This record gives sequence, structure tokens and C-alpha cells, in this order.
Amino acid sequence: MKKILSISLLMILSLGSCKNNNETIIVKKPNVLFIVVDDLGYADLGVNGSMYYETPNIDALAKSGNIFTNGYATCGVCSPSRASLLNGQFTARHGLTQYDGAPSGLKWKNRNRHTKLLPPEYKHHLDQKDIILPEVLKEHGYKTFFAGKWHLGSAKDNSLPTNHGFDVNIGGYEKGGPYSGGYFSPFNNPNMKDEEGEEGMSLSMKLAKETSKFIENKKDSTFFAYLSFYAVHSPIQTSQKKWKKYRDKAEKMGIAEQGFEMERILPARKYQDNPVYAGLIEQVDEAIGSVLQTLKTNGLDKNTIVVFTSDNGGVTSGDNFSTNQLFLRGGKGYQWEGGLKVPYFIYVPWMQQNGEYIETPVSGADLFPTVLDLVNIPLLPKEHADGVSLKPLIEGDEISERPLYWHYPHYGNQGGEPVAIIRQGKLKLIHYWEDNHIELYDLIEDIGEKNDISTLKPLKAKEMDNQLMSWLKEMDTEYAIEDEEWDEVARKKRLENHRKKLMPKLETSRKKMLSLEYKPNDDWWGSNAKNGFKN
Repeated sequence: MKKILSISLLMILSLGSCKNNNETIIVKKPNVLFIVVDDLGYADLGVNGSMYYETPNIDALAKSGNIFTNGYATCGVCSPSRASLLNGQFTARHGLTQYDGAPSGLKWKNRNRHTKLLPPEYKHHLDQKDIILPEVLKEHGYKTFFAGKWHLGSAKDNSLPTNHGFDVNIGGYEKGGPYSGGYFSPFNNPNMKDEEGEEGMSLSMKLAKETSKFIENKKDSTFFAYLSFYAVHSPIQTSQKKWKKYRDKAEKMGIAEQGFEMERILPARKYQDNPVYAGLIEQVDEAIGSVLQTLKTNGLDKNTIVVFTSDNGGVTSGDNFSTNQLFLRGGKGYQWEGGLKVPYFIYVPWMQQNGEYIETPVSGADLFPTVLDLVNIPLLPKEHADGVSLKPLIEGDEISERPLYWHYPHYGNQGGEPVAIIRQGKLKLIHYWEDNHIELYDLIEDIGEKNDISTLKPLKAKEMDNQLMSWLKEMDTEYAIEDEEWDEVARKKRLENHRKKLMPKLETSRKKMLSLEYKPNDDWWGSNAKNGFKN
């Protein structure tokens, strides 16, 4: 076990005290509820601008705390950013630069994507040597709990949640989606029991139920509960009732004739009009509401910090082509803001936050030191080497301006390209590894990244690119290499197939899902079970 503090020091730091009528009252450290929704885009919430999706519980949570308008995932795909949430490091430092399970090198080439570069190998699980957030909290007396999507290693790697500081693991293993049982009971998850009376229950509510059970059992101790939803990852599923609600809402808002347009690689969804995806989001919102109610019912809401975020942007291309990010370009897997900017809220009950907006650019890597600081545990800058505490921002002060870095030397299933990125202040530079060209955007003037200003500000672009290259050299990271047998003609043919064959199929599927006759199967993916509650 990674020992951080002696037991005697642990007890001193785990308890506070205050004087009241000449008596010393022991004050518990605050609890922490950490909520991660998979593939939830920045604009997939009402509080962030969606007029289609309904998320009253998440919106209320955001409006009670601080809303970080420039909150970023450290990667456009899941495993790398999930690692950063726990270890406080950017992806080039921790080495898990691609989602676990993606092929690299010649295995990638054998998939016939006809790309110019061959992506490098990468780490497939959390490093056992790293000291991560739950381990630190556990050393300070916290009871630690994990529920939901893990995707940071497997049992054979000795890299499940219980190998990394969590006392309890419900449902976390090597899979990145609910592939075994889908979004309704039975879930067929090897690390989560299907129970009687759960017929028709959604996977999101099941994870909420297990989290609430843990909270109720540990209400007299101090706990860290990490609720990591599988939703809203593909394959998207919802109940008939919710589908109809959002199908009718799409009709009232006006259904466009054409729902997709070509991005650089793949078609992208143009509008938020997917009724199955909307229903899946609402299931998550209801599940979160139930856990927040558990805190209130047990008198814990005034002593529990709640952190809410996503692991990457919403899926506009690839997977189920589920959503659109409104004013942001791209989505999951992409190098633009739609792939990297995420919902990012922190609620600290003893601070009067009231939905205050914080515009300072922040990262998922910052949450490790922020939680430590908020619960009065000494920071560990060597461990969370790229994250900084956001406590000063929450208290109304400032933090020093610093660059944010991304390194993704891979191709994404959603259209993302091998890139490295730096954001400094309002400027964002993207370096493309295929041909080493750069793009520079002013995110204050051009949040949609429509106008590349690299030729208008060549000196600034060069300065930022040099800074990015210097940082990557310091990280001693891996890079993609050129495929000497690359066939440019085959590549162009593949892209043309996306336009001429894939896009018409997507349009047909969209119209079918929005038709009054839509029925995915007889029991709506299991949500119409006779004895379960209907949601």
C-alpha cells in the first residue's frame, strides 16, 4: 500500500475542532461526491444553452455552485481524460493518450482507415506508481466508493478501482460502454449484481441507487463517492415514454429536412433533435437528482462537496452521431472546442456561490488538487503535477495564468486527427502532426473556431508553437510516425464514401427515429419490463 502519512498525522489532519461554550466539538471533514457523465457535451445541458434537452437537477446543482465556462477535459476521448481526473496530470505526462482498447501501429493500419500516420503505442491503464485522489483521501480516513464506468485497466492488469484506492467497486471494469446488457436491467455487468425488483430499471438509476446505498451506510463517517455514469455513451437507449416526449418536442421546435453536414472527416449532426439521446440524458438527470436527494434526506447536503463534469465533448460524429454542440465546433474526438470543452461545476455548500460564472480556463487535471484543498489536505504537487487548486477562484480570487496542453497523436473514431494543442489566455493553437501545419483561434472573438488567424498573427503563432513543442519534449512523449505505404487515393475514396454512402444512411436513420412509427424492438431495450418501474 502506498503510505502517504503516518496514522498519528492522519488523525490530526482528518479532524478539525472548534470551541463552543468552553467545550471542544470535533468537526468532520467534508464528504465529497464526484459525478462524471460519459460523453456529455458542454451544450447538452439546459444551464449551458440547450433548449431541447431537459436537465433540471443538473441545472439546479450548477446554479447552486460555480459554473466554469472554460472547463476542459484533458483529451477528446475518454480513458486519457478519466486518468487525468484521478491523477492530476496532462495526457502527455501520464502516457495514457488514447482510449483503452484502440489499436496502434500496424494493427491500426489493418483497419483500412488509410491514414497518413500510424498512431503510437500508449499506456493502457493507470500507473500503479502514481498516487491518485482516492488513495490520498483514503489515507486521511475517507471511505471510498466507485460506481459505473472505469475504462482505466482490467483485473488482469491489477488496475480496477479497488487497486487504486477505492474500497468498493460497483460496475467498473475494462469496458467503455454498457455493451453486455445495455441501459436497462438485466445489466450483465461482472462487477455489479442484478437484483430482484429492478426489471425495467435504467442503468443510470441503478448506479445512483448503489451510490445512495453507500452514502446511507457511511453517513456517520466521512466518504468519497465517485459516481461515473456509463451514459450517455453509445449504444444510446431510452424508454418509449421519454422517446415520445422528445420526439414530440422536436416536432414542435421544427424538424429540419437535412440533419447532417460533412465535417473534415465524417458527417456531423447539425441539430439537437435526437429523441433517444434526449431521453438518455433525462435518465441521468433523474438519477443525479435521486442521489442529491439522498444527501438531503440524511442531513449531508450541508457538508458534502459536489463536483460535476464530463470526460469529453458530446458525440456529433461517429458512435451514434447523437448530438450537436450548438455554438461550438465539432464534438467528441475532435480537436476543436466541441470535443474538449465540458460541463464543469463545483458546489461547496458553505460558500455562497449561487451559480457564479468563472471564465478562467481550467482543466480536469485541476480537480485532484482542488478537492484536497477544499477538504484541508496538504497538496501534493509532485503527484498532481499539471493540476492546480481552484479554491482561490471559488473564493472569488484569482490564480496565475498558465497554459493548458493537449497531446493526441492518434486518429479518433469520431473524426479527430493527430494533434497537439496549447491554450494560453484567449488564444488556442492546434498543431497537426500529419503535415505540421498550425491553426490559431481567438476564442473570445471566435468561439466557433471558424477563422484561423495564424497568418494574421505569425509571430504569436510561432511563439506558441515553439512553447508547445518545448513542453512536449520535456514530457518525453510518443508521436505518430508516417506510413511509408500510405495510399492517398484510397484515403480520398474513403472520405468520399462517407459523403455519398454514410451520410444518406444517417439521414434515413434520423428520420426513422423521429417518425411516429419508430420502435427499436418489442420491449424498448428492456425498459418495458412488466414488473419494473417505467421511466
